[in-house]
Amino acid sequence: MTSKAVKLDEKTYNRLKVLGEARRRSPHWLMKEAIQQFLEREEEAEHIRQDTLERWARFEATGEAVSHEAVEAWLETWGTEGEGKCPVP
Repeated sequence: MTSKAVKLDEKTYNRLKVLGEARRRSPHWLMKEAIQQFLEREEEAEHIRQDTLERWARFEATGEAVSHEAVEAWLETWGTEGEGKCPVP
C-alpha cells in the first residue's frame, strides 16, 4: 500500500479529531472514508457524463429521438395494469 500525506489546516484537522472521537474513529479513517465516497460519487458522475456525450453524439449522427409526448404518454402508464414499453426512436 502506498502512503500519501494530506496537508490540512489546523481548523479542519481539529474538526476531524472531534468527529473521530465522537464516532470512535481516527482522523485518518475519516479521511480515507471521505476520499472513497468522493471517488465513488465522482466516478459515477463521470460515467453519466460520458454516457450523455455518447447519446448526444448518436443523436447528432442519426437525428433519431423519442418525442416528449411519447415519453409522457409512456410515463402515464407506469403503475397501471396497462404499463407500456419504453418508446424507441
